[in-house]
Amino acid sequence: MWWTVSGVIGALGVGLGAFGAHGLKDAIGDPHLLEVWQTGARYHLIHTLALCAVAAHPRPPRWAGGLFVAGILLFSGSLYTMTLTGSSWLGAITPLGGMCFIAGWLVLAFAPRTA
Repeated sequence: MWWTVSGVIGALGVGLGAFGAHGLKDAIGDPHLLEVWQTGARYHLIHTLALCAVAAHPRPPRWAGGLFVAGILLFSGSLYTMTLTGSSWLGAITPLGGMCFIAGWLVLAFAPRTA
């Protein structure tokens, strides 16, 4: 299951990164907001690779995968939405996604590797 999730989320990350680099260039006047989008896309793709690590793990730690997905939704999703709407209050959600990322890495680090 985690291979499929990582593949779909990775494809979405590439598409959103390209959209930010090419489609938003003329639509968003504030260069800082374009950087915010690119930060979201970068963390999105980095944590897609973390999902691949979950999928490749001998005993895939479901909590790690779920935390990475939640982190992408909260961290990257809030940055994408903030860029499109200009609503800076969404920045309050972003750290929750970061905490999900950290927790996911820790769960992955300490997951048992043998049966």
